Order: sequence, then C-alpha cells, then structure tokens
Amino acid sequence: MIASMLIKEDILSLELKDTLGEAIARMNEYNVSHFPVCDEGKFIGIISEKDIINSYDNETKINKDILKIDNHCVNEHQYFYEVLKLSNDQQLSIIAVVDDADQYIGSITNNDLISYFANSMSVELPGGVIILEVSENDYSLTEIANIVESNDAKVLSSYIVSKMNSTKLEVVIKVSKINLDLIIKTFERYNYKIVASYQESTNYDELRDNYDSLINYLNI
Repeated sequence: MIASMLIKEDILSLELKDTLGEAIARMNEYNVSHFPVCDEGKFIGIISEKDIINSYDNETKINKDILKIDNHCVNEHQYFYEVLKLSNDQQLSIIAVVDDADQYIGSITNNDLISYFANSMSVELPGGVIILEVSENDYSLTEIANIVESNDAKVLSSYIVSKMNSTKLEVVIKVSKINLDLIIKTFERYNYKIVASYQESTNYDELRDNYDSLINYLNI
C-alpha cells in the first residue's frame, strides 16, 4: 500500500495567509496536533500545536519561522512502512503527502494508519500475531504457512518488513488461533527466531496498543 492510497479524507492544507487561530481550529476539527502548511499549493512544512498554543496571538499570520520544515512529508509513491516510520520518528499526528514536484495532495492521520493496520491484519477475525525474523535467502511463505497449518491453523494475513542495511527480514503473520504456544514451539523447532507475538483484538484501545507494539518490535 502506497501513501496516496492511504489518504482517506480530503484534508485541505493551511496557507501562509491563514492565522494561528485558524490553525488551532483545523487541528481541533481533525483531532490532530500538527497540520500541513502550503504556499500556493506547494508543501512547505508542518505547524505544531505545542509551538503556538501559548506563544502567539490567534490573529498572527502563519510564517515560515514557526514551521517544522525538514522531513515532515512523504512522497505519494512511498510505502505504508515509510509513512509509519516518519510518524514514529518525528512523533507526528498527521503526515503530509506530496507529489514529485512537492505539491501537496493530501494527508494521512494516525487514525488512517491504525485503520490500515487493522484491515491488513484481518483484525475483524479472531487470532494472534507472530513476528518472525528470517534471512532473505531463507524466507519461504510456503514453509511458514505449512508450519502454521500443521498446528490446525491458517495464515490470515502476512507482510514483510525489510531492515535497512541488513539481510534480515521480519515477517508479520496473523494466524487463526489465539493460543500461539504450539505454533511458536513449532517455529522454534525449525530454527525460526520469534521477535514477538501477541493476541489480536477488535477493541480500539488494545488495537492501538498492538499498533504501538508493532512499531516498537520493528524498531521503526
């Protein structure tokens, strides 16, 4: 899934002509603490609630001096994990998406990321999540599926995360069993490294915890 496909709302950016009061109002409207700012359609930075809430008058115009400029957007062709990494690294509540000319085309909120995470992990189905570490040369989804199926379970969904400057992959699988003990033991017999495992949940708070856990386990 690429960034342009993760945009779920038509979130119009702020412009330099807008006031800080308007910026706070837009953040409140979308329940975020950051917001993209453009100059005639070109993305120029992110404005942060904590930087302006107590320091500026509401009628003050937005200016470049109070913007976070570097590395606060993604290209429309970048993948979900790159959006996730930026959100986590910069602690952003919203990610601006731009085209190849840095023209703003929309935004992705943390709720959008959680929603995609839920859908990609078949969260509506009961089961558990296992994160495996394998080398690129040894990766076989067929073998992984066979191990799961040997324990009377099925792989409901899976995806791969490549680790930067490493030949290791992390394979995240959602399986149809909640009790993962036997499946994990079988993987260990086949010399798979278990990075993490946890039960999936349809409860939003638990889903958010699992989403945060995934970021932590993947070290992104």
